[in-house]
Amino acid sequence: MSELVKIGNTQVLCFSEDGAILQRAADANDFLGDALSVEAELAAIPVSRLGPDFLKLSTGVAGEVFQKFVNYRLKCAIIGDISGRLENSKALRDFVRETNEGQSIWFVPDFDHLRSRLETTDR
Repeated sequence: MSELVKIGNTQVLCFSEDGAILQRAADANDFLGDALSVEAELAAIPVSRLGPDFLKLSTGVAGEVFQKFVNYRLKCAIIGDISGRLENSKALRDFVRETNEGQSIWFVPDFDHLRSRLETTDR
């Protein structure tokens, strides 16, 4: 079950650990629809909801999915530990670093980090 919470000035739809998997660009439509239907400004998606190839940048899935979020002006945070995947891919490390420097797509290790980031950016 997803939960809508307000952090600072931002409405965040926190997706549950269980549910549909985000493994193709078309799957993003369900996540976008859920978030937009409750007027969320940010979708917080657990790593457990990502398909096995989502973070393999060569598949293009992450790029397509994140572009959809940007097109709909909906921020997205991937919540969870991806350190093992980062160790094995310089391209993924660079991608995560670049997205985390922006305002639309973030990778954070846990919900507390998301809360801290939102509270900092809302000031």
